[in-house]
Amino acid sequence: MPEKRYYATGKRKTAVARVWIKQGAGEFNVNGRKLDEYFPLEEWRLIVAKPFVLTGNIGKFDVTANIYGGGIPAQAWALGHGIAKALLEFNVNLRVTLKKQGLITRDPRVKERKKYGKKAARASFQFSKR
Repeated sequence: MPEKRYYATGKRKTAVARVWIKQGAGEFNVNGRKLDEYFPLEEWRLIVAKPFVLTGNIGKFDVTANIYGGGIPAQAWALGHGIAKALLEFNVNLRVTLKKQGLITRDPRVKERKKYGKKAARASFQFSKR
């Protein structure tokens, strides 16, 4: 029988991470590359690993992820969100720990759209009275 895999989708801004986790040695495969290759900064790797650290599952799961859209930091947050949701598929009792740290909730902040007649979302063109 094949190894049981758990799937979840993580999102942040316009970045979307499709995440599969299975029990293993703690290997990461992100878009066909290793974790430290894809996320060169330690800060981004800490964001990705946070769900595992909080639940005490560091090094117990292999992660395979496809990420697209957004920038690198948003992709790191999306991957962390996807891992947290996949861990819930594995064990529902982890919900309290992950929820307390805000890892299950999708971050709703996105860039505001530009409005017509304006220079940007809120910034207007310079006003001249005369």
